[in-house]
Amino acid sequence: MRIMFLCLCLVAGTSVAAQDMPPWRTSMPEEQRLDAIAFEGFDSHITENLGDVQSVVVVLRGRPVYEYYRDGNPDALRDTQSVTKSALAVLVGTVFQQGKLTSLDQPVLELMPEWKPLNADPRVQDITLRHLLTMTPGFDAEDNGGTATAWARPLRAEPGQRFSYDNSVPGMVSAILERITGQPMADLVREQLVTPLAMREPTYVGSLVHLRTVDMAKLGYLLLQDGRWAGRSVLPAGFAAEIVKAQSAGGPPVGTPYGLFWWVASSNTFFASGYGGQAIWVHAPQGLVVAVTSVVSPQSQQRPQALGLIRGRIFQAVQKRLSSGEK
Repeated sequence: MRIMFLCLCLVAGTSVAAQDMPPWRTSMPEEQRLDAIAFEGFDSHITENLGDVQSVVVVLRGRPVYEYYRDGNPDALRDTQSVTKSALAVLVGTVFQQGKLTSLDQPVLELMPEWKPLNADPRVQDITLRHLLTMTPGFDAEDNGGTATAWARPLRAEPGQRFSYDNSVPGMVSAILERITGQPMADLVREQLVTPLAMREPTYVGSLVHLRTVDMAKLGYLLLQDGRWAGRSVLPAGFAAEIVKAQSAGGPPVGTPYGLFWWVASSNTFFASGYGGQAIWVHAPQGLVVAVTSVVSPQSQQRPQALGLIRGRIFQAVQKRLSSGEK
């Protein structure tokens, strides 16, 4: 189903510069009072009418203003589905910050020379890290048989010429990160994201990461901050903008332009999207980040309750909150 996030860009404005955004902080009592007024009735509406939606975190100008947990557990680790890919793009940026990667346009086979014998097509020599992150390496339909078989697939397009959403690509990117850093993925995530962003240690189920909803929101806010958190540069300057810049016209399953494992609705609105209604949605002019998790099922995929909530009541509540004097 084509998810029309483009229509979420309801407020004109320019992107929020990192220096204009406050650090992640705890709300003061008067702020909490005004937040409660703006989001009055939300808990009952979600509980009674949006059975797919499991958790919601709304962050405005650097602080959480509304949270909902159907199970009452803010610390629960939740299945993010393909939001995992977007988190991986942020992790790639941390490896650039370490100096262990120097260019998105570096050929993959320079980073993984052991893959050279796997594919005789000379065009694979031109596949770069950018091609993987933008889902444009040109491989045939996805293959879930593992990293080696994924690289061995025939090419159906020149690298960089065709977007094709391919669930095998993140595994290749993960293998590259582990190779060049010498660290298992869980250790790398802990060192580069969990510790600096004060996240809960995630769990890994197959190729998917399970995160707290508030930690999903932190990833979106990190990109609003140009990769800075609590005075520390987690990502190189400008890398966040590269992540959320449209690199191709995109295509299914969402149908909007695509950046580096993030979907791009406009010059100031971007989002991570996972099957069944998992999302991190960011609208820069308002300094707004919304993280939502939902039941993972074909039914929740077909009735996008999370999208409707973001586009409708949450957007309206944020407008109301801003009108009450949010700085």
